[in-house]
Amino acid sequence: MKRKFVFFVVFLLIAGTLLVSAQTEKKYVLKFNHVLTTQDPYHEAFLKWAEAVSARTNGNLKVEIFPSAQLGVEEDILEQIRQGANVGQNTDAARLGQYVPAIAVMNGPYFVDSLEEVEKLNTLPSVAAWKAELERTQGFKILSFMWVQGFRQMITNKPIRKPSDLSGLRIRTPPAPIWQESIRAIGATPVAMAYGDMYSGLQTKAIDGLELSFTATASGKFQEVTKYACETKHILLINFEVVSSKWFNSLPAEYQKILEEECDKAGLEVSRRYLTEIDPKNLNVLKAAGMTIIPESEIDMAAFKAAGEKAYQKLNLLSVRDQVYRELGKKK
Repeated sequence: MKRKFVFFVVFLLIAGTLLVSAQTEKKYVLKFNHVLTTQDPYHEAFLKWAEAVSARTNGNLKVEIFPSAQLGVEEDILEQIRQGANVGQNTDAARLGQYVPAIAVMNGPYFVDSLEEVEKLNTLPSVAAWKAELERTQGFKILSFMWVQGFRQMITNKPIRKPSDLSGLRIRTPPAPIWQESIRAIGATPVAMAYGDMYSGLQTKAIDGLELSFTATASGKFQEVTKYACETKHILLINFEVVSSKWFNSLPAEYQKILEEECDKAGLEVSRRYLTEIDPKNLNVLKAAGMTIIPESEIDMAAFKAAGEKAYQKLNLLSVRDQVYRELGKKK
């Protein structure tokens, strides 16, 4: 009887080991979409993230990268994510703010000034609460927001030195309230337009300008259809890499950890390079192409920052911003 019991226990242990092994060996695929071109440094960083995840999971978790919105426009992908599809999207606080309004503050004008401040945001109680709410009520799992895509600048056909210079200019923005109100607050008329339509929009004069980093301007070849790059630094763009919480929770715990860790690692690496090396290099590319650069020293930054306050007021985000600043230890 005792021997039968021992054999039974051994059998259960072997069966359990085989079951765990089978679960671990199961293959998982994440189809990850972004709107940037293959020339953009973020595309290379996404590929590095995918390679690192594959290596650490022995190929059992594969991240497939789709540039230039090959899987569809961002808003459609976000809805697929909410439904539990195995897709991911490079997005921002402006769009996520349409699901949890408070998080939109992270896309407001002159909100933070450095990558170091972005890293601190990830330690704050307010931010942790927003992330949890997105997951609990909307089905979004934020893998990382350590992907800082540089400062947004005004890319136009006239010099911009103060908010009034933007009066009457139609500037392309994504179709999200905080983004549109931010651009309206600093003097321009926001025009919602898909990323892939911007070049032709400038050619046909459907829009008068863009607000992009120097790098995105150069990789999109927008220097061919604009004359001025104006260093307004009105938004430090924080990107969020999001997937379905339902899909994420279906992964083995080890794979969940790997996916998040490698996403943070790749994001911080490319963000540091973006701010210190890549964006300055592409500013020189724009200069060499004949664009006139209006540097920060020639721009009334105080006037722009004061004007930007209207965006927070319009969307009732002043108290939210001030709470984050208190948690950050940051002065207004």
